[in-house]
Amino acid sequence: MTGLFESQAPRPLADRLRPQSLAEVVGQDHLLGPEGPLGRMLASARLASLVLWGPPGCGKTTIARLLAQETTLEFEPLSAVFSGVADLRKVFERAKQRRLAGRGTLLFVDEIHRFNRAQQDGFLPFVEDGTVVLVGATTENPSFELNAALLSRCQVLVLKRLEEAALRELLARVEALEGRNLPLTSESRAALMAMADGDGRYLLNLAEEVLALAGREPLDTAALAAVVQKRAPIYDKGQESHYNLISALHKSLRGSDCDAALYWFARMLAGGEDPHFIARRLVRFAVEDVGLADPDALPQSMAAWQAFERIGSPEGELALAQAVIYLATAPKSNAAYKAYKGARKSAGESGSLAPPAHILNAPTGLMRDLGYGQGYHYDHDTAEGFSGQDYFPESLGRQPFYRPVERGFEREIRKRLDYWAKLRNRQQSGDGSEG
Repeated sequence: MTGLFESQAPRPLADRLRPQSLAEVVGQDHLLGPEGPLGRMLASARLASLVLWGPPGCGKTTIARLLAQETTLEFEPLSAVFSGVADLRKVFERAKQRRLAGRGTLLFVDEIHRFNRAQQDGFLPFVEDGTVVLVGATTENPSFELNAALLSRCQVLVLKRLEEAALRELLARVEALEGRNLPLTSESRAALMAMADGDGRYLLNLAEEVLALAGREPLDTAALAAVVQKRAPIYDKGQESHYNLISALHKSLRGSDCDAALYWFARMLAGGEDPHFIARRLVRFAVEDVGLADPDALPQSMAAWQAFERIGSPEGELALAQAVIYLATAPKSNAAYKAYKGARKSAGESGSLAPPAHILNAPTGLMRDLGYGQGYHYDHDTAEGFSGQDYFPESLGRQPFYRPVERGFEREIRKRLDYWAKLRNRQQSGDGSEG
């Protein structure tokens, strides 16, 4: 029920500029255009249940409301933060009654990932029989946060953070609504959009603060920063953005892109990531992706971690940055990593095979009688310091796990292995048995 004086109450700028049709929604043309999934659904007058996945301020709630408006469905909004089972039952009961009267219901659930698994399962029968068209909104990866059964009944649509053109359009709408220009220079206008970090709602809130400075000269960038607060980067250390950024750092290092690696490293720090976590991942990268192509990668990474622990933040972060640069510019090899995985796989499959008798010690007479130690050649007694004997279980045979690459220090290791392979073949063929 609308109050007598509600129309006279002050409304935030973001609310006054809320789109009145899907054509007014900015930045999501890949979904709303004629060839987009929502454009096609509306053209065919058929709306499927949806999960709208995207960052804050990209238009999820607005799109859901307008979908109901353009399909003549009754709009039932719920927030998973403030609603429980009792609220859901009431919504489903109203939807049933509408259905009996020949009307449909669009149930919009904001932050749907906050419902637990049992609550999510409660949607299934009502979605399946068409009692409601479910439109859920989430900022988290649906693959991790939503039941597989619910996901199988919904189409997941990914909304984008708003890019510069969309943010520019929003500021133009602000000025058209207010009938005056924002008191900003071209540089501070660009800075204002950068501060919003792709969040349209936040941009409108910033613009409202700027408009409140009536009668002032245009603000330069420094004056703007003093008036409004920059939006904190989206970074939840326990959620998908955390894994996305560490993946970006790791793959930039692997791709030897030093500058990109430094950027993602700085992004993680700006988002509040624990530098100890980054240090641990750098050590992992050193052994997984650089390996013996540069044997100094591991001590460099460990030294950076130790330096950070000794001198703390923010000075210690320079040591981690140095390790990032070192690892990005080092020759790369995952040969040791692959060798270890191959050895583990073979060990798991081969069971409890005994070592060959000739490499077993024989401290007792019985063990000597059983052949322990017989035929063993002491490598240091050979001319090359290499006997060429086989040390694998007899029934398994030799397994080539480690294959060094022709990069960095592993090139030298490969030369040694090739040399030893020639000596082993010569020894096994009976030529040069002293080696």
